[in-house]
Amino acid sequence: MAYFAKLEGTQVVKLIVADQEFIDQQPGTWVEYKKDGSIRGNPAKLNGVYDAENDVFLKPQPYPSWTLNTTTCQWEPPVDYPNDGHYRWSELQQQWIELPADIF
Repeated sequence: MAYFAKLEGTQVVKLIVADQEFIDQQPGTWVEYKKDGSIRGNPAKLNGVYDAENDVFLKPQPYPSWTLNTTTCQWEPPVDYPNDGHYRWSELQQQWIELPADIF
């Protein structure tokens, strides 16, 4: 048994555990993945994305300015995340905005 993701375009729309023989009889495009990300960079997730060019499963791109690190298979912001508090990304300002401490 193996894990498979069904694609519509590049979007993951279904996840199943099945034998290759069963998958070969199913309509549509199916791509195998491993839950530990050992193949295709990351495990497939519903509504996630399959990047065929890099042969990886990804979360949807969080912001237009973020770029894909093809080594880690993760989206990265144009500015590193600060390590001294809690922040959210502002796409408009292209920077991390510190969140008030009283919301934690």
